Amino acid sequence: MFTNKEAFKQAFLERLVSMHGKGVQQSTLSDRYYTLSSMVREYISTTWVETNDYYKENGAKQVYYLSMEFLLGKLLKQNLMYVGKYSLCSEALSELGIDIHELEEQESDPALGNGGLGRLAADFMDSLASLNFAGHGCGIRYKYGLFEQKIVDGYQVEVPDYWLQEGNAWEVRKSDRSFQIRFGGKVNITEQAGEIIVEHVDYEPVLAVAYDMPMVGYQNSTINTLRLWNAESMVKDMNLTELSKQGYHHAMEYKRRTEAISEFLYPDDSTPEGKALRLKQQYFLVSASLQSIVARFKRLHDDMKSLPEYIAIHTNDTHPVLAIPELMRILMDEEHLGWEEAWEITTNTISFTNHTILAEALETWSIDLFQSLLPRIYLITEEINERFCKQLWIRYPDDWDKIRNLAIVADHQVKMVNLAVVGSHHVNGVSKLHSNILQKELLKDFANYFPQKFSNKTNGISHRRWLLMANPRLTESISETIGTSWISNPNELRSLKAYKDDHSLQDLLADVKKHNKHKLASWIQKETGITVDPSSLFDVHVKRIHAYKRQLLNIFHIIDLYHRLKENTTTLSVPRTFIFAGKAAPSYHLAKNIIKLINALAKVINHDKSINDQLKVIFIKNYGVSIAEKIIPAADVSEQISTASKEASGTGNMKFMMNGALTIGTHDGANIEMAEKIGEDNIFLFGLKPDEVLRYYANGQYNVRDVYEEDNRLKYIMDQLMYGLFSRERADFQSIYYSLLNHDEYFVLKDFACYVETQNKVAHTYTNQQEWQRKSIINIAQSGYFSSDRTINEYTEDIWKI
Repeated sequence: MFTNKEAFKQAFLERLVSMHGKGVQQSTLSDRYYTLSSMVREYISTTWVETNDYYKENGAKQVYYLSMEFLLGKLLKQNLMYVGKYSLCSEALSELGIDIHELEEQESDPALGNGGLGRLAADFMDSLASLNFAGHGCGIRYKYGLFEQKIVDGYQVEVPDYWLQEGNAWEVRKSDRSFQIRFGGKVNITEQAGEIIVEHVDYEPVLAVAYDMPMVGYQNSTINTLRLWNAESMVKDMNLTELSKQGYHHAMEYKRRTEAISEFLYPDDSTPEGKALRLKQQYFLVSASLQSIVARFKRLHDDMKSLPEYIAIHTNDTHPVLAIPELMRILMDEEHLGWEEAWEITTNTISFTNHTILAEALETWSIDLFQSLLPRIYLITEEINERFCKQLWIRYPDDWDKIRNLAIVADHQVKMVNLAVVGSHHVNGVSKLHSNILQKELLKDFANYFPQKFSNKTNGISHRRWLLMANPRLTESISETIGTSWISNPNELRSLKAYKDDHSLQDLLADVKKHNKHKLASWIQKETGITVDPSSLFDVHVKRIHAYKRQLLNIFHIIDLYHRLKENTTTLSVPRTFIFAGKAAPSYHLAKNIIKLINALAKVINHDKSINDQLKVIFIKNYGVSIAEKIIPAADVSEQISTASKEASGTGNMKFMMNGALTIGTHDGANIEMAEKIGEDNIFLFGLKPDEVLRYYANGQYNVRDVYEEDNRLKYIMDQLMYGLFSRERADFQSIYYSLLNHDEYFVLKDFACYVETQNKVAHTYTNQQEWQRKSIINIAQSGYFSSDRTINEYTEDIWKI
């Protein structure tokens, strides 16, 4: 059906009738989208099966990437492009009077992630398949995902994201791949004929049902699998006697508890119930995934001891680290291996990536919750801890502080990072700076004890998604200049650097950016009703709203600019449009107040005619992959201004760089490696260095009041929060005011003066478009290093050995 346009058109019309009972004229856009998607899925299914058969027949070692998030984005366009049929379908549909872009817009973004962690996992799936590696994802099939963000009177309001309301065109339910997960109850351990028998009784069962999605490689014959688990009750398995004893309402309550496990990403953990649900989700993911992996392995191999030769299991941050005791449970309780054998297999199979040094994200669980919810897993974790602490005692006799720091179970807590390091054969950070901080600061004692385990693997992004798909005009310009080999080998983008002084290319890329900015401006007008000037400098700050990402620093600069315009002390050399987007965690009140502040500032500035449209502030709601694909190609400036040492890597910085935006950023995460690649003349770095930040934290010598008293601009800005521009909403901004003036944990005030000075350099440089485009070309040329293809090659060679 994809052999030529005529065959496709006939097949499409027939499928439209068979699926929806309608012809083209009567069909809706949704009808047409699902018709096309079903045809694409059917087309790739044969290759999907052939890929799995190939892995079985050739005994390929396979990696399973366990992650709580997979932020995939829309898949129709990607899948068509990756199988090389996009142009054919687009032209054929056009002849039927159908615009393929309208069908693409019908697809919902899968609500399976929130930010960089989930997008990294999606890009890794892309690169694994595109590089012909046997690599699969394991996640949860969230019914509603995180939430859909609405803005009401400037406030974030969370509503369920009904992304599955019309179904998911790309998933296949695999009822025969279902596994029982056990929560609560108690564990009886007995010995029979010299063998330890473990019996888990009185537990609450949950059924994990697999839904598979194809992960298509770019124009090759590899299609891997993302397996998502759906939590379902086992009410139908209850016998009538049991139902009559416990009652109908009890059964319905159990059904509701069960289905809640796969409803929302990151349930609010500010309550005991929320904490329990989060822990349930994490164990649900790893238990279902590990049972599935082991069952598949046993269909192909007889000797469980060979598991590490054929299987690599990777835990993406601490959320799936329960994979360690769960694999031990399966090997000991179900496969009847001894502790030493099971431990050797487990530690040689599982590896771990740390993504943060933020204390709030270094998960710990109270022993009471952990033990009551996962009694068998707690016993195994406790035993891992006991054996490890005995080794520590031999190495560090009488050093109780060090042993307590390294212990997995201590101070009435189970420490997931400690479990991850002890139970994995490899631990990596995600940028040179982050990995250095892990080894020299956060996990220093572990790095000294297990030096062979630690390495760095700097994050990467899919250049196919974020350049080839998101920015077709830039893609065309690059390919016309250096050829198309960069699509398969992104390092070939370096060839573009030879053209950095080519005026015709500079002009061409300026026209591409202008086109993208006009598209974005039109979309912003449609979505927000606000008119922005495409010739203004688009300064973009889009990411999760969090104090350490310092949206406040950006806001304070805007207030200062506005004040200077109002006082007639400055005229902008170029009009500025500041674009924000991002979600705040529902219980993170400071972050939600920052969103309110952005919208309050936008309301003041955007309606002030006296500044002659020299400033505009836009907040775009419900930021996700599809919106990012609209914003990033149009950005002139990329805001990457997190407090130095706090951002593990960042991947947004790479996406903007690849699309020719220039970065204003701190000495943090991958910004540092970007500067190394492009030269500091082609990035706008500012602010405290990581060692300075860590020194302030250690010695406590940062005096916020001194900084505040010495800078009249800061006094004015802080006063505006309480008594000036936003006086009607000042109650909302008191928490911001006092958090900065009393503590300023993330050095917003300390870095303000330097940030303003650097922003002045940005504006001055932008007035010289020839110089700006030269820097832009250098950024694009060096961005190939930050492709996830490079990252995955490093993982497969150094960690997974596949």
